[in-house]
Formats: sequence, C-alpha cells, structure tokens
Amino acid sequence: MGVYSFALYDPAFYGQQRGSDYESVVLRRSCKVLVHETGHMFGVSHCVFFACVMNGSNHLGESDSRPFHLCPVCLRKLQWSVKWDIVKRDESLAALYHEFGFAEESKWIEARLTKMKAAG
Repeated sequence: MGVYSFALYDPAFYGQQRGSDYESVVLRRSCKVLVHETGHMFGVSHCVFFACVMNGSNHLGESDSRPFHLCPVCLRKLQWSVKWDIVKRDESLAALYHEFGFAEESKWIEARLTKMKAAG
C-alpha cells in the first residue's frame, strides 16, 4: 500500500508562479515519483549504478533531473520480481508516453524497442 500527494509537485505549493505548462510539469513529476515509489513496493532500492528513475533525490531539482526509465540493473531486478514480457511492457509504455505527450520519453523507448526487436 502506498499514499501519495500531487501537492508537492505543483509550483504553487512553493509560492511560485504557475507557468502555462504547469499541468504538464505536475503530471511529469507525479509520474516519475509514482514509478519510483512503485519500484520500492516491488523491492527495488535506490539506484547507485546509472541515471535511473530509482535514483534517490533530496530536492525537487534532483527529482526533475532523473530520467523516467529504469537503468538496466533496476529493470532486471523488477523484471525478475514481476516476470513480465519486456517488449510488451515497453510497447505499453510507448503508448502511454505518446498519450501523455512525453515526446522525449516516447522517442527514447521507441529506439529501445527497435533495438530489442532487431536483436530478436
């Protein structure tokens, strides 16, 4: 079980002005934290190996700078725990990234899918 609040990811929470894209900022931040905390629920600790969504963060700047994706080490840990089909997972993530307008993440995962499918 986990408890989560979106309030901390809204610039207004810190007394800052909301930009015209604040909803996208809140969504992006919230998704990263949800992925990170869900990783903990499946037994994945903070990552110290690569730039990874499972990196720890002490402030919003660190949280914003970490990527959406799991590094190879954490991806394997989670895959071992959940035992999913990695291609199907990434195809679902690609669709979600596209739907949410996360262009950079969509491009990244599409490139990974292309490499995985080419490798067989």
